[in-house]
Amino acid sequence: MENLETLSWIDLAAQALGLRAPLQVEHVLMTWVVVVLLIVPAFLATRGMREVPGPLQNILEFLVETLQGFLEATIGPKGPKYLPLIGSLTLFILGCNLLGLVPGFKSPTNNLNTTVACALVVFFSTHIIGIREQGLLRYLRHFTGPVWWLAPIMVPIEIIGHLARPVSLSVRLFGNIFGEDTVLLILLSLVPFLIPLPMMLLAIFTSFVQTFVFIMLSMIYIAGAGEPHPEEALATAPERKE
Repeated sequence: MENLETLSWIDLAAQALGLRAPLQVEHVLMTWVVVVLLIVPAFLATRGMREVPGPLQNILEFLVETLQGFLEATIGPKGPKYLPLIGSLTLFILGCNLLGLVPGFKSPTNNLNTTVACALVVFFSTHIIGIREQGLLRYLRHFTGPVWWLAPIMVPIEIIGHLARPVSLSVRLFGNIFGEDTVLLILLSLVPFLIPLPMMLLAIFTSFVQTFVFIMLSMIYIAGAGEPHPEEALATAPERKE
């Protein structure tokens, strides 16, 4: 029997929940921590909305307005209606990235399972939005290329390109967070005082950057899914005046 003194709080929590393989579910427990840390402040800030907002309400309103601006700039006038999806992904990924900098915790995004799950949400949401905005047949025309006779070439290329999106989103996020967490652990084991601080500041910066990259690419994919086929865009474009 394992000595309780040798077990981390993560192992003890996993065993208390009946999870027999702590190493396999560690990222799930960390994900629950992030979810709680996001839900509780959101509940407290929205429970008593006031015309003169308090500090917490101010922060949330600033985040909402900033994300709405990004959505309008990237997707267009229809962008703000995707705020629940993009906003949730933004706060979740950022929280996961930063959690690993807190002693005793680990970043859920340094596990490929978490980043793949986020990437698949974007992947399926993109196609659902495209079909809902344009209809199934009109959306599938995106895969045929600008002219119909290029379809035998363009369809395989488009399919491969779309399947590569979740791969690139998940691997990029996982690789960067896993790398920075590993470097921090090595520095802390060698020199536990002061020296790791610059690396921690860099890790905070890269956590924001990786969140921004993931979200910007997601918005670009959604914007592309809602655009009409090139032939339709040309047909509906206003004629140029002589």
